[in-house]
Order: sequence, then C-alpha cells, then structure tokens
Amino acid sequence: MVQLTRKQTILAKIESSYGTDPTPTGGSNAILVSNMTIRPLMAEQVSRELIMGYLANYSQLNANTHVEIEFEVEMQGSGALGTAPGYGPLLRACGLAETITASTKVEYDPISSSFESVTIYHNMDGTLHELNGCRGNVELMIEANQIPKFKFRFVGIYVAPIAASAPSCTYTGFKDPIVANNTNTTAFSFYSYSGVLQSFNLNLNNQLDFISRIGGNEYVQLTDRKPSGQLLIESPAIGTKDFFAISQAGTTGALTITHGVTSGYKVKVDCSIVDIGNPEYQDSNGVNMLSIPFQPIPNTGNDDFKITII
Repeated sequence: MVQLTRKQTILAKIESSYGTDPTPTGGSNAILVSNMTIRPLMAEQVSRELIMGYLANYSQLNANTHVEIEFEVEMQGSGALGTAPGYGPLLRACGLAETITASTKVEYDPISSSFESVTIYHNMDGTLHELNGCRGNVELMIEANQIPKFKFRFVGIYVAPIAASAPSCTYTGFKDPIVANNTNTTAFSFYSYSGVLQSFNLNLNNQLDFISRIGGNEYVQLTDRKPSGQLLIESPAIGTKDFFAISQAGTTGALTITHGVTSGYKVKVDCSIVDIGNPEYQDSNGVNMLSIPFQPIPNTGNDDFKITII
C-alpha cells in the first residue's frame, strides 16, 4: 500500500524517567510542525575487513544505532498568559528550564545540568517510529514577511518501527501565527539601536552526543552549548551607529525583540549581553544592508539569553 508523505503526525511528551516511554497521546501531546525530516535509522558502519582470496566488498555491521528528526514549529504563544505553549516540552528537551508565573508569563532559560528529555512518536501513514530519550537543539528564526519559527533537531534512542494507526490529534495548544512585519514584530533593539530589521536568528548550538558503551544504557547527552546569532539590518549611517567601531573595540551590548501584538501570544527574546563579530555589507534590491554576527555572553551563568511568552 502506498504511504502518503502528507499523512504524518508528531507527538512529544516529557519523560519522567530518562528513556522510558511516557506514552504520548494525540489528544494531549500532538505537535503542529512543518518542514519535517526523519532519519529513522542512523548507524555507524563497522566493516569486517576480512582477508579473502578474491576481490569484493566486506560485510558490515551497525553500531551506535539511533534516530534523528528535524522539524519547524510556528512561533506564537498559547493564547493565555501564564500557560505554556504546545511546543513547551520541546524547548525543555533542548536544555531550557520552564518557569511559569500564573496569569503572567512563561519563561525559558538555559540550564547546564539536569537536562530533561522527551519521547517522540512519529507516525508515517501507519508506520510508527518511536524515539525515546530525545534531547535536541533549537534555532529561532524571524524574517520580514515570513512566519517566525522554531527549528528543532532531536536525537533519540532507536526503537524498531511498527505498524500503528495514526493518532487523532488535537492542536488547541497551537494558535494561528502572524507574519513578521513592522506591526507584528516590535521592540527590536540592538546596542540601544532600533534599526530596520530584515532577519534575526539565534541558534543554541547544543552539542548532542549519542552514547553507547558496554555495561551501560544507551543515551543522548547534551555536552555543550555555544549560542550564536545573525542580524540583517539596513545599514545605518556611521554617524548614527558605528557597528564597525563597536566590533573593533570589542564593546558588548544588549539585544531584545518581541514578536506578536496580543497578550498571551507574544514571544520575546532577550540577550542581556552580546558580543558582535565582523559586520559585512549585503545588497537587497539596491538597499545597502549590514549583516552582523553576534554571540550571547553570560553574566553570572545560565543567563545569556531568555525566551518569554507574554
């Protein structure tokens, strides 16, 4: 029977015990995604390197078998202040702590220990791929006249796929998005300069390692995080803001941006201290643009950036 690529579903639920399936359901744990790619069997090929009396390929064995999955989720809040969005478990499994202030906000801050994990169910038109012990990375992407998104990548423990009916999914935790523009995306400030922004991205750059050793359980470990980002703005006059001098002097500054206009739907990103790299000119329809790489820097630790749903 033909399987249709459009008939795919994603469920994700936080694991109370690492690698133990918490049994996500379509009614409570469905994730609304786009641009999804799954690599259902990732393994290192170990060649036997046999010496034979003829020329031929060697047989190979699989080692470190795991699964990888990537997808994007639209960036918006849950619609209610102090209520975590449907993608909250995914952010938590990317090394972020979730703090809920009732009727006010939900905050996601980086942590350096006690990382959480999720089980992900991916159903491909009747074939279930179960990924246990998933930990991941996320990139935030905002571009003018596009839907802002979170881009996720997860690594999980391999479970043999089985035949299973696709779940009936409820997506009430995912609200309709709005495009990034001058009305919907506000409070942009970079080094106290509110410039004209074309695009913004922030990548956590989590280092994910799949570990499989003799006498121990298989697991995915988040071993490092070095967040970095990129801004593309209309190039300001030197007398207005000199980012070349800022870069040359190694001066630090702050960054903030908010997408959304209605309470409960807004996503705010703050980096209290950033350091910039080498600014470069770019052309956009005859307009001179400035591309600026940046790195969030911690102050006291685990405070180099914050994502707030308000």
